[in-house]
Amino acid sequence: MIREHQRADQKSLRKVLGSTADWGALAADCVCFANAAGGCLRIGIEDGEDAPPPTQRIPPGLLDQVRKRVNELTVNVQVAPTTVQADNGGEFIALHVARTPVGVASTSDGRYFMRVGDTCRPLLGDEVLVLLNDRPSVPWESLTSLQVPASAADPAKLVALCAQLRSSDRVKTSVREKADDELLAHYGLSDGALLTNLGVLIVGQARDRARLGTAPSVQAIKFDDLGQKINKWRWDDFSLSPVELLEAIWQEVPDFHESYELPDGLYREKLPAYDKRVVRELLVNALVHRPYTQRGDLFLNLHPGRLEVVNPGRLPLGVTPETILHASRRRNDRLATLFHDLRLMEKEGTGFDLMYDVQLSQGRAVPVPTEGPDSVTVTVERRVLRPAAIRLMSEADVRYQLSQRERITLGLLAASPEGLTVRELASRLELPGTEELRAAWLGRLLELGLVEGTGNTLAKRYFVSPSLLKGAGLDGKTTLKRVEPHRLRALIVEDLALYPASSSADVQRRTAPELAQRTIRRALEELVEQGRVRFEGVKRWRRYWLTNKGQSL
Repeated sequence: MIREHQRADQKSLRKVLGSTADWGALAADCVCFANAAGGCLRIGIEDGEDAPPPTQRIPPGLLDQVRKRVNELTVNVQVAPTTVQADNGGEFIALHVARTPVGVASTSDGRYFMRVGDTCRPLLGDEVLVLLNDRPSVPWESLTSLQVPASAADPAKLVALCAQLRSSDRVKTSVREKADDELLAHYGLSDGALLTNLGVLIVGQARDRARLGTAPSVQAIKFDDLGQKINKWRWDDFSLSPVELLEAIWQEVPDFHESYELPDGLYREKLPAYDKRVVRELLVNALVHRPYTQRGDLFLNLHPGRLEVVNPGRLPLGVTPETILHASRRRNDRLATLFHDLRLMEKEGTGFDLMYDVQLSQGRAVPVPTEGPDSVTVTVERRVLRPAAIRLMSEADVRYQLSQRERITLGLLAASPEGLTVRELASRLELPGTEELRAAWLGRLLELGLVEGTGNTLAKRYFVSPSLLKGAGLDGKTTLKRVEPHRLRALIVEDLALYPASSSADVQRRTAPELAQRTIRRALEELVEQGRVRFEGVKRWRRYWLTNKGQSL
């Protein structure tokens, strides 16, 4: 079934035909995609359907009309409509909308929109200013306002960069064969005889990098248990490019090279205090996705139990701490391309997936992003919360070669031995709904027997197989959080036999104060459906009694 998502949407053909046409709404949808990552509007497929009606045909001339009306009603939007024939013989319009390369898109009457997830939302007030700052008419990377000649590049940095690019398997052969000056132009580091801002940042002299005003300056500060500063490292002389800062920071901060020894049978396993892949990804995100139009230092705050990476600037518009696992926005396209080709970062949108995977595989909590008024902080825990989870994850992955998403899901469930409901698991994975949970994230975990489920619909609870938990030493003592639904219902029946006319809060207080009240209410509703319990009143005044059927059981 065709699903609506960040880069795809569906509209009825009636939206572009005759008296029912709504060209304003279509224009707004196109602006949404243009200001985000581009996308495709499938016009002629109704919501909830995966194909057009078998007899549907696109009238002659409609494609030209769609193209003309969108161009009239929008600014800085490029569309390409085509007719597509579905497998059932029906036709629909695939309206491809390109991402606006520079500047921002708007409707002709001055309204701005952004595609966020599977919805199109208007931008108001300060959000418009943020969008204009993130998407200037001329990208910061390509400016040559410093008038630095390409011949003034740092020779050592230029030689090292070209050597790294030519040895990378991510660079095409035709690009590797280019001369040094051609490589600079190819990656946007030079424009004619001048270095661009990006070129100054990567291969410029320290004095020119300092003149940029927004070149990254980094401070790593170590704190003790009382929050007092006990050590500090600084990289603020602009002698290093962002590419060189990655390795310098990793090598010079001693905390990154500490490790734990965890018992593993007769042997002991070494576990780094901070995994290099996680630290590297945090630094890459901070250096590549920061707004280079805003001043501010990058801080690495090293506390006894955690690392905080504080980067100036807010998240790109359309990305929030709740959607950061899935949302992807580029602020600096050419810098991101360069880092990717240098093998310093994975493909776009996979950084947080990698950090989730590594942290959970090592029995640690997942990274936690928070957004302040003018900064973004990502916190990574150093402590291993569940050492036994390392063995479980390792053995499962070796035996079944799990995908990254399967490992993340298994790690989240292993960290919650009592299991997670469908809604809770979707929330931990930052999914907007529960529809893609089974296919995209649980994957083969159920059929392989690594994960089991109980209950139905949104009340369904997933948990790691008890035999796996026992083998890994994760089977803690039974608590009311792990009680089976039928046992909880039996406990409630026994309580109501002693205390009739009780509220759900009273039942929870006496039977299972560890459980959420919604869990008690759900069990009461199931007993009502079974005819074992009746109630009177509504909301906070609702009271429960056993029925004759309930008393006889």
